[in-house]
Amino acid sequence: VSVRNARVRNQRDRERSDLVATVAHELRSPLTGIKGFTSTLLTKWDKFSEEQRQFMLETVDADADRLSRLITELLDAARIDAGRLTLKRGPVKLDEVVRHVLRNVSGGSTPPFEVSIGDNLDLIWGDSDRMAQVVTNLVENAMRHGFGLKQVSVTNARMGDEDGVILHVIDQGPGIPEELRQRVFSRFWRSGPGAGSGLGMYIVRGIVLEHGGQVDITDAEGGGASISAWFPINEPDTMTD
Repeated sequence: VSVRNARVRNQRDRERSDLVATVAHELRSPLTGIKGFTSTLLTKWDKFSEEQRQFMLETVDADADRLSRLITELLDAARIDAGRLTLKRGPVKLDEVVRHVLRNVSGGSTPPFEVSIGDNLDLIWGDSDRMAQVVTNLVENAMRHGFGLKQVSVTNARMGDEDGVILHVIDQGPGIPEELRQRVFSRFWRSGPGAGSGLGMYIVRGIVLEHGGQVDITDAEGGGASISAWFPINEPDTMTD
């Protein structure tokens, strides 16, 4: 028993060390950019043109946004780990959430992928901000790692004895091997160039499960990966906090 406990402690220590190293690496990158440009501007302001100063400040602003998002993701992941992710529940139309996210992603222009929204979608009782976070992460994941979006669809769907609404996000990539599909939802799982913090899909799964839903990865017809997030209706009289 003592040997087993020591092994468990050693494993946990290694996991903590890996977590600290990963977080430190992710934080250092934007901080390095912010520190470098601000120091340069403070010491050599007059040596740069207006356009150069503008570019440096825009870069600092972008790095600050990246840092803020990373910290938010780390806090959300910690809440999920501790079982303390809270939802501000209310009536949510998932189709409206999806349309809002897609407008932001496409800059208001017509998106270069298929969007399919079903009629008479069920009303969900959930957290609209958290659901928007799920949609955003899935869409950005497809755009970053799936060679672009192919289709986004929202329809009513029944899982077991429960009615709900399901979101499908289909990319144009080669798909995700079956043996890796569960690992995609683990903390700090990253693959390929341009990978982010590795927390996006972990947070997606945590939010969906907190709503009582489920998230799955399958092969899309015609190629690509199809990631689905299903949310039950969660009517007020049956909700549990």
